[in-house]
Amino acid sequence: MPKIKVELIENFLIVWDSTEGSKLYKTAYYGKPVGIPKPKIPEFDVPLILDLMEGLYLAETDIIEIYEKPDETKVNLKKLRQKAKQLYDEFEDKYAVYRDFREKGLIVTPGIKFGCDFAVYKYGPGIEHAPYMVIVKKSGSEISATEIVKNGRLATTVRKRFIIAVPNLSSNQIKYLMFKWFKA
Repeated sequence: MPKIKVELIENFLIVWDSTEGSKLYKTAYYGKPVGIPKPKIPEFDVPLILDLMEGLYLAETDIIEIYEKPDETKVNLKKLRQKAKQLYDEFEDKYAVYRDFREKGLIVTPGIKFGCDFAVYKYGPGIEHAPYMVIVKKSGSEISATEIVKNGRLATTVRKRFIIAVPNLSSNQIKYLMFKWFKA
């Protein structure tokens, strides 16, 4: 299958061909269609914007090919990863978790509106509300009881499970701690 052409513009990747963008979105909810905050149907007639994390994953899995204008120079994975490291704090840890969820067939979107790193879906936005909110913690870092309670209360309020993901980059393993809240 031919790779989808994607243009790198500053910190975003643009799929200008709306047919290809719709196909990519329909595949596993990659990207956001321009001007359509919550698409009700997977076909749309606008460009698709990908963030650098999902773009890196799609490039690594040979689904997209990234270029820069004016001369359509191909962007390699190393350059894309460097840009992503400048944009995201603790990029390698977050990307390891993103990739792990995607490889397990889950849908991963930015979790900024929930105050976390990722919102994770089994089926996808528009089909369900994200059942999980995930924060990524570096191995060996600390988390306070207050931070756990704060995130747990937020997760309960928005009807999600709160997960702490702790990647170990040297062993290529990720530990997941899921909290389930109940009334006593």
